[in-house]
Amino acid sequence: MRSKIAVVGEKESVLGFKAVGFEVFETSAPKESEEVVHRLAKEEYGIIFITEQALAPIIQVMDRYKDSKVPAIIPIPGREGTIGMGMTSVKKSVERAVGADILFKD
Repeated sequence: MRSKIAVVGEKESVLGFKAVGFEVFETSAPKESEEVVHRLAKEEYGIIFITEQALAPIIQVMDRYKDSKVPAIIPIPGREGTIGMGMTSVKKSVERAVGADILFKD
């Protein structure tokens, strides 16, 4: 069975993902973003891409699902560019899996 993939965030940042077949959920407020992520988790979406700008005010949502098999919540840069959350998330995951920070800064 294939997992469903969703993209959550501001309209300008997520609209293009429809073209590649992802389900897109436009949000404009932190509470709305949080509610959408929880609903998608209940609907067993396998991957939820969320713009860093939508995720920043509700970062505790990632903590809630970090040990769950699904969904994988993956921060992506929004229209304004990255604010570094994606790399921070990857570093934390690698550190948890390996036991040390093995990723180097440029």
